[in-house]
Amino acid sequence: MTKKAVLRTIWEYLTLTLACFIFTMAWECFMIPNGMSAGGMMGLCTIIQYATGGLIQAQYSYFAINAVLIVVAVIAMGIGFGFKTIWCIVMSSVALEIISKLNVLHAIPGSFFYMEERLLIPVVAGVFESVGLGLVLRYGGSTGGTDIIALMVNKYWPVSLSTVFLLSDVVICGLLLLLPEKNFSDMCYGLVEVVIFSLVIDIVVGGKRSSYQLMVFSEKYGSIADHIINNMDRGVTVLKAQGWYTKSDKNVLLILINQRQLSELTRVIKEVDPRAFMSISPTSSVYGEGFEEIKTGVNIKKKKHNGTAET
Repeated sequence: MTKKAVLRTIWEYLTLTLACFIFTMAWECFMIPNGMSAGGMMGLCTIIQYATGGLIQAQYSYFAINAVLIVVAVIAMGIGFGFKTIWCIVMSSVALEIISKLNVLHAIPGSFFYMEERLLIPVVAGVFESVGLGLVLRYGGSTGGTDIIALMVNKYWPVSLSTVFLLSDVVICGLLLLLPEKNFSDMCYGLVEVVIFSLVIDIVVGGKRSSYQLMVFSEKYGSIADHIINNMDRGVTVLKAQGWYTKSDKNVLLILINQRQLSELTRVIKEVDPRAFMSISPTSSVYGEGFEEIKTGVNIKKKKHNGTAET
């Protein structure tokens, strides 16, 4: 690796570490000290903490559940989770442990973050969580949890990722009602956090599960295309075009890419050709190899028996 690549890698992991601390502040500074919960894996872990009277802290169940989910996902799907995902899960668990000990940062009476109006707590928490997780996703990481569950469900059933996330968040918020000391208003606070999180994260990363279509106009299109093919495991289509002002022939790159690779690609394009012209358009659905498959459910094979054909 070149010195520039090493420095960039160090910067990415420092940013991911900071993002994990911002992400966990939403929970240990705001939600947990006020007995609140919300969606996602952290929401489930806080419910476990409340149900056990604090015996099983959220940071421990968070790490344990994610470890099990990764193993199950690899066995079921062969998912190649990158080291950044493992790093983010570990750093988030460490951050939860550290921040849980810093009472001065908790939104309780006498602290800097204290808010008398309880409705503001899930609002602020939603902003913190979306900024932290948004940075994690932007730099190619993941905090695991319901992300892994959604991917496993989406692989076999025609259910969109956003639907899986919405259903899981509502179910987890509803689990709070199983605790005797919680009521409907407590669940509503969690739903407020989920809504704020969903709105703000779109601003941070342009939609955390979006895909993008890029059109790149560059004289060095060959170098850019080679990098995409060899280093990013993505396909590239070269379109023949003509500049109407100069009447000269041009080669335009058409690229479909997921959100997590967008920042890397734009950085590479800028390094290869600072004068390149690029158009980026978000796409709601991309089907095909490397993206989502068109699914109709799990195919159940039946052996031929007594003249009955397979279905």
